[in-house]
Amino acid sequence: MRYVVTGAAGFIGSHLCERLLAEGHEVVGVDSFVDYYPERLKRRNLAGCLERPGFRLIEADLLALDLEALLRGAAAVFHQAAQAGVRASWGENFRLYTDCNVLATQRLLEAARQVGLPRFVYASSSSVYGDAQQLPAREDARPQPVSPYGVSKLAAEHLCYLYWKNFGVPTVSLRYFTVYGERQRPDMAFHRFLRWGAQGEPIRLFGDGAQSRDFTYVGDIVESNLLALRGREGAVYNIGGGSRVTMNQALAIIERLVGRPLDVRRLEVQKGDVRHTAADTTLARTELGYSPRVGLEEGLSRELRWLQDEGLLLAKET
Repeated sequence: MRYVVTGAAGFIGSHLCERLLAEGHEVVGVDSFVDYYPERLKRRNLAGCLERPGFRLIEADLLALDLEALLRGAAAVFHQAAQAGVRASWGENFRLYTDCNVLATQRLLEAARQVGLPRFVYASSSSVYGDAQQLPAREDARPQPVSPYGVSKLAAEHLCYLYWKNFGVPTVSLRYFTVYGERQRPDMAFHRFLRWGAQGEPIRLFGDGAQSRDFTYVGDIVESNLLALRGREGAVYNIGGGSRVTMNQALAIIERLVGRPLDVRRLEVQKGDVRHTAADTTLARTELGYSPRVGLEEGLSRELRWLQDEGLLLAKET
């Protein structure tokens, strides 16, 4: 099979490419290498894939690429590409989010419609829920995002549904809940907390630490994408890690892993940050067979080892 992965050089996209290659598939990866974080880190993500004969990288913007040519003959597209970051999505920056997250998705869906693509898997986000009124959140809860980023992800998710409803494009949307693990972006909390904790530097935490998240290991996210190939067309599935943990509890785990007390500095809550997230994954479990396999302590231990092996613990933060 030939699969297309957008955002192939990113945190999740690179893991997904590796899994597909390991299973013997041909993979076409697309990435525009936007400068949200250093390009050298993204290229390092793809180092293993680039050594494989079944992998081809296209460096291009989805807004300019001939997408029909890209998708023609593919078994599916895994649409991971997006402008990331809740806190960076305000003000003038929102133009990037509408272009990269909404318009690019619409162009890809239109191309999928034209070529009769067998499957379109879209990477959505728990940010679409905002501060959910009931937890764990179910897919039929009213989405009320509290950040421009969340709005852009929800808009693209709606586009997936309407292209299925009106044109039969076989879409499946996966709402990821707080993904972490090896290759996590350097701006993300666990990447920073593990580095700062291991180096004995102060940990800057937004809020009082009682806020909670449903943390999901990247390997479980990759598995959910493969399971989505047989998911119900037009459906949306929550993909969570299986447990809700406060930031204070997560920091206690990190303290054990790094083997030293953490110096936690608490800062004001940022606009767009929700208080709690928790995924009801009943639908993904019953319809996809999804079941998270990696718990938080094991996943954080793997991420710490990766930081050590890559020499990133002592690298200057950018």
